[in-house]
Amino acid sequence: MSSTRRSPRTVAVLLALSLTGSALTACGGDRAPAAAPASPAPADVAVAVDEALAARSDAVNAADVDAFTRTLGGGRRFREQQQTWYANLTQLPLARFRYRFDPASLVRDGHGYWATVEEVMQLDGYDAAPVATRDRFRFVPTGESGRMRLASVTDRRWEAKHRVQQQPWDLGPIEVRAGAGVLGIFDPDSADAAGSLLTSVEAGISDVSAWVPYDWTRTVVVYALSDRTFLDGLEDVPGDDPGDLDAVSFPAGDGTRFVLNPRVIDDPGPARDRLVRHELTHVAVGSHDDQAPVWLSEGLAEWVSVRPLAPEDRRLPGAALRAAEAGAGDLPDDASFNDDDSQAHYGLAWWAVEYVADSYGDDAPWLLLDALAEPGVDPGDVLRDQFATSTKDLAQQADRMILATYAAGSGDDGGLVSTPGSEESVGS
Repeated sequence: MSSTRRSPRTVAVLLALSLTGSALTACGGDRAPAAAPASPAPADVAVAVDEALAARSDAVNAADVDAFTRTLGGGRRFREQQQTWYANLTQLPLARFRYRFDPASLVRDGHGYWATVEEVMQLDGYDAAPVATRDRFRFVPTGESGRMRLASVTDRRWEAKHRVQQQPWDLGPIEVRAGAGVLGIFDPDSADAAGSLLTSVEAGISDVSAWVPYDWTRTVVVYALSDRTFLDGLEDVPGDDPGDLDAVSFPAGDGTRFVLNPRVIDDPGPARDRLVRHELTHVAVGSHDDQAPVWLSEGLAEWVSVRPLAPEDRRLPGAALRAAEAGAGDLPDDASFNDDDSQAHYGLAWWAVEYVADSYGDDAPWLLLDALAEPGVDPGDVLRDQFATSTKDLAQQADRMILATYAAGSGDDGGLVSTPGSEESVGS
């Protein structure tokens, strides 16, 4: 549930290509490049690589498959995988797509060259600014004098060292679906869930906008894939294991996107809708909570996520009720928030925000966030001076409200209490 700190319906496939199901990055040329030469690459090589990258981006922007095919070298498998990548890219609503590269990064490898490449992409209507990512490509000369073709997009050791996060369109076939304010990235095995999920996100955008006071685009990109490769590749996630999370918010340039765990994609209903609203809250809040404690960021997202639900439908993890019965001495700090007691911590943080709103009004949680978001402020001072409280007092009041709401008549099955999956996100 936390986010990474610094995030017609069918978009038609433009080509009917013979697609492979293997990962696009598992291509030929996946070997360590030779050591860099003592002298820089000839100037004409840099010019040829720059022209090859321009031809590749021009072909994508023009949806010209023949021109794109002419930019490819390498073996048959690599060319097939690149055709899949092309089919993926030409489904996306590209406002901007181009490459940049540093000629100083050229490294000779046999008769070819490796180059560090920056891909610049902006999704029309969804990205406020272009998103730039780096990777390493290998180019080989053609039979025509002075020209280069792309022969590999994979250097695994370099990618691991530079923490390259491949996007879904880099990893295998995708299917893109668009709704009102939402761009969904699916794959062939998850696309059947697109209709209900897009409807959930559309409703969630409206619900969240009614409660989050900040200006935001009211648009979002959602990854809903049957394959966990992208999810598992995320770093610095709560609990350190992305597979344990139902959803993860992550930064993309100046914005925030989120990805759903495959296990929740085909499970429509109130629980998934609440999860979507939680992640959309992180998207809407954006950078406003970058300096705030995690308990407030996550508590706000939970608090907003339950607003459309009737009080009797606002489920609480059983771990949070047990923790309240034992008594919380304080709100969890950032370092321990997503430890083994994370479900209890999410419930406690949610009800700490409930107490602030109940005591001071629905604007109070946002005023608290704004006050704590100022660089260098001491949370204890803000809580004491502006709200006449402390984290210890908030924890005690949250415990009291949890027990008053859930403990009475809970019975052996926990009554209103349930233990949903861990709805987490990567730093906001």
